[in-house]
Amino acid sequence: MKRVAFIVFPGFQILDLASMTVFEVANLNLQAPAYEIHLLSEYGGAVPSSVGVAVETQPFGEMEFDTVILLGAIKMEAASAGLLAYLQTQQAKVRRMASICTGAYLLAEAGLLDGKRASTHWRHAREMQRRFPKVKVEEDRIFINDGNIWSSAGMTACIDLSLALVENDLGADVSREVAKSLVVYHRRTGGQSQFSALLDLEPKSDRIQTALSYAKNNLQKNLSVEDLAEAAHLSPRQFSRTFRAETGQTPAKAIENLRVEAAKNMMETARHPIEVVAKETGFADPERMRRAFIRTIGQPPQAIKRVARIHQTAHL
Repeated sequence: MKRVAFIVFPGFQILDLASMTVFEVANLNLQAPAYEIHLLSEYGGAVPSSVGVAVETQPFGEMEFDTVILLGAIKMEAASAGLLAYLQTQQAKVRRMASICTGAYLLAEAGLLDGKRASTHWRHAREMQRRFPKVKVEEDRIFINDGNIWSSAGMTACIDLSLALVENDLGADVSREVAKSLVVYHRRTGGQSQFSALLDLEPKSDRIQTALSYAKNNLQKNLSVEDLAEAAHLSPRQFSRTFRAETGQTPAKAIENLRVEAAKNMMETARHPIEVVAKETGFADPERMRRAFIRTIGQPPQAIKRVARIHQTAHL
């Protein structure tokens, strides 16, 4: 059984505690105690979160852990000397250490991220890089594993991080079943972007949202305006007018953005040839995909694939 410690401090982000449920559900699904969960703070007792709700904790002590996970905060304050000392001591003892969101600041402050790749919430990534120049901050990653240290983006990325830790321990099948139990629609990989083309569109009506969901699940198809209008139960003319009014984009541009996002994710998380990626994401050919990448993100697919290959090689 693996003992997992979650570390909190005054003002921690309470959503990060959702990551504990991943390990709880893993135990339930296995019908065996694979994990023993502990909630720690420097002095123990009740520790208030950023919304004022307090949680009961154990104080730092001599108990040994397999994994230590440091929660983050919306407003990051400097860590106490006691917390930094505990992190430095634990880093040499535990099998792995992880941070959620701005918890990466505290790992960096403790000197544990020097020379390592790390992720944090995209809003705080550049400030973290400025404050801790020895850390290789990657601002557009859901989570990163470098050596025995893991770090994740903020908010719901804590679920993705914990699922990845469970997969690392117990295998992909167990992690997948935990995700299903949590009603996680899609478990995001570490290399996946923190940003979403669907979120950028923000349609106001269910009909346009339905059409976009249909498009995202059928990128290999032609996806004409007529197809999307049928999915939305609107006439093609009414659909085009409503789509533009609600999203600020034409249907064609929105579909291109979804395809670029899907293709980029494929290249970042697997080693598919560019020809396969183009086919799987609905581009007619690699050249059409290349032009779409240049228009959308300012880089060709080959550049994305080259960076992804470097990251993948670093994990071998």
